[in-house]
Amino acid sequence: MTVLPTLFAHHRHGDLPLHEQLVRTLREAILAGHLPQHSRLPASRLLASDLGISRSTVELAYGRLESEGYLVRRVGAGSFVALAAVRPAPRPPQSAAGLSRRGQEMAAGSACPEVPEVGSSFASSQPDPRLFPQALWGRLMQQQWRKHAGDWMNYGEPQGLPELRAAISSYLVQSRGVVCEADQILILTSSQQGIMLATQLLIDAGECVWVEDPGYPGARTAMESAGARIHPVPVDEEGMNPIGEHPRPRLIYCTPAHQYPLGVPMSLTRRMALLAEAERQGAWVLEDDYDGEYQYDQRPLPALQGLDGQGRVIYVGTFSKVLFGSLRLAYLVLPRPLMEAFSRARAAIDGHSNQLQQAVTADFIRAGHFAAHLRQSRLVYQSRRDLLLRELAEHCPTLTPIHSGAGLQCAVLLPAGGEARWTDAANALGLGVRPLGQFHLGAPSREGWLLGFGCLDNQTLRRLCRRLGELMRANPLPTLASTLPRPPRADRLRES
Repeated sequence: MTVLPTLFAHHRHGDLPLHEQLVRTLREAILAGHLPQHSRLPASRLLASDLGISRSTVELAYGRLESEGYLVRRVGAGSFVALAAVRPAPRPPQSAAGLSRRGQEMAAGSACPEVPEVGSSFASSQPDPRLFPQALWGRLMQQQWRKHAGDWMNYGEPQGLPELRAAISSYLVQSRGVVCEADQILILTSSQQGIMLATQLLIDAGECVWVEDPGYPGARTAMESAGARIHPVPVDEEGMNPIGEHPRPRLIYCTPAHQYPLGVPMSLTRRMALLAEAERQGAWVLEDDYDGEYQYDQRPLPALQGLDGQGRVIYVGTFSKVLFGSLRLAYLVLPRPLMEAFSRARAAIDGHSNQLQQAVTADFIRAGHFAAHLRQSRLVYQSRRDLLLRELAEHCPTLTPIHSGAGLQCAVLLPAGGEARWTDAANALGLGVRPLGQFHLGAPSREGWLLGFGCLDNQTLRRLCRRLGELMRANPLPTLASTLPRPPRADRLRES
């Protein structure tokens, strides 16, 4: 335990005898939890050598702590902490006054919400870990470690492992309609990191960025931290609508395959109009394909990047929604002129992604396991989507699904006034509904919820829908007659 001498670096008890200094420092460390219960302290000879003091001094301190009940000493085994930490009362929150303006923007953003408990409520839009072939993944990891452990313990290339970039390129060309080669792919830790990189490298303070409204709050946080002027562009049944009076953008952020949060796919007409507008305005397009693999009712349109003939689209992909979240692997498909700058910036941020996980993911894709896992998962999630729609129709007939043809969550419309009346009550019961209002930049044009279903088994889905229906029936919206004598409130005038 060679790190223990760092406990004595501050010499807070320097006016006391050496053994008393050692006793007090160890006692404080045990009570504060820095030395957990049952942890083994270094042998007295080793600690004496590390601290440059006599062994008898350490033995005297250890004996004192044993007599006080802080340590247990066993011949031939060592000295162990006997007490659990006594946690101090929480300190009042510290002020963030020392943050930079950019830091304050990032801290005030919503890119890192609380992680909901998987499989217990509508709050989670993650893939179901129970569907993942964990044993197979473990075998692939063991094989890679046995063959190349020395390689994976070294630093890697900022652009990413060549084998993984080649596997991703092949998959995207065949399945997502992306036009790319391996040298255009940059491996990252997350799609959020890709959005942050793009905004930091492509946007100067004060420049305009178009975002979908409603849209992904994490993207807005990244852009606001770069000093961008955020301009909301409305979303309708065909997706983001670039036609109309809008300021000139430097960057356009969109989710064309499965709009977040409404779920509508961007029509081909809108895609072509968006690309034409980006070319006319000299803007970059950031295409976030966060879960485009999960299409249920129809074959998805090709990626926006595949329709781009001018090299203006940056494609963001992730493995978090198709494998598992803690894998922490995502990627950008970049126009070649941007690759060197993005690779250098990526290296400056955190160097590279985990080498071993990149190698295992490459094996998983090349051996056909990725495609097989996608097929199986897509069938399960489609069946859960179908069950959700049936249960909502039975128990919550006032809810209207907006578009449920893809993804791991479904947006539903509420009657006017329903979002304000039912959201807090539903979440107090642990249902985990997310109001659509929180995804809007301006005044919401619709009321509703975002309901995640990917991690919910059939029994849980039925229970949640039944409880939601019971809540809505027990707390009905005021009738027209009951509201006539009162001045109408703004939230009751909003149309579904």
